[in-house]
Amino acid sequence: MPTALITGVNGQDGSYLAEFLLSKGYHVVGTTSNQDTDRDRILQIRDLIEIVETDLLDQNRVEDLLREYKPDEVYNLAARASSSELWTQPVQTGDLNALSVARMLEAIRRIGHEVRFVQASSSEMFGNSTETPQTETTPIRPRNPYGVAKAYGHWITVNYREYHKMFACSSILYNHESPRRGLELVSRKIAYAVARIKLGLASDLRLGNLEARRDWGFAGDYVQAMWLMAQQATPDDYIIATGETHSVRDFCELAFAHAGLDYRDCVIEDCADYRHAEITPLVGNPAKANRVLGWKPTVTFPELIQMMVDADLQAVQDLQRH
Repeated sequence: MPTALITGVNGQDGSYLAEFLLSKGYHVVGTTSNQDTDRDRILQIRDLIEIVETDLLDQNRVEDLLREYKPDEVYNLAARASSSELWTQPVQTGDLNALSVARMLEAIRRIGHEVRFVQASSSEMFGNSTETPQTETTPIRPRNPYGVAKAYGHWITVNYREYHKMFACSSILYNHESPRRGLELVSRKIAYAVARIKLGLASDLRLGNLEARRDWGFAGDYVQAMWLMAQQATPDDYIIATGETHSVRDFCELAFAHAGLDYRDCVIEDCADYRHAEITPLVGNPAKANRVLGWKPTVTFPELIQMMVDADLQAVQDLQRH
């Protein structure tokens, strides 16, 4: 039975990946900085995986973790991802999203155990990109501390692969959402607001730039791409995206319509919520992942929105009953 170590197992991606790996017969070990945080995402598999509370900023602890569990595969998903912290927590973001990647790679190198490593990189690395769509060779030009930190994590992965000949891959993930997305992110903020407005608990939703465009996919699809990367004979980097962009306005229109509402009656565009240094529209070209990994997204943009709205309608109704 292969063993996989997932950092940030109680996050959106970690929970979907853990479920997927269990279905493949893996022994799954997951790390978290706090077992009391976001437990709901893994309640259904809590007794099927091994959870270790650990500090990924502690080099010795990371090495001890690898020596104890001897994983065949490591998926580094732990990160600070809140849009509200893009500029307010730059040092902490750098510690976890950048330097902890180097700590994990160095720990793998030191213990000398054969490990296949997959880093969760981000389209935010491209930031103010001069190319559309972006490919694996598009110049990196991040526009916020999160993107800068992810760029470091990406390049340190590439460097360890090339210099130390390690099996280290970087999955360049574009926006990927689900009912498990945190409420602070715009996709879930919209879905949750739709549920509350539909059930009479709220009257409006304030958002920033409705014309901002993103390449949105389903998180459950994207974690499968990361697993496929770890199964290849040769490590490499891959864009994981849908290849399509939609605006926040498009998201709102479909989400509210699914609940029988008109977004124009509910959404207020508020300049105070605009992101500073808004990145240019990012859309990924997943041709390499399609060709080499045989990966394609299975959930469409409308299906993703319906899934999220339905889940939040059910969640809000459940809260009302209790």
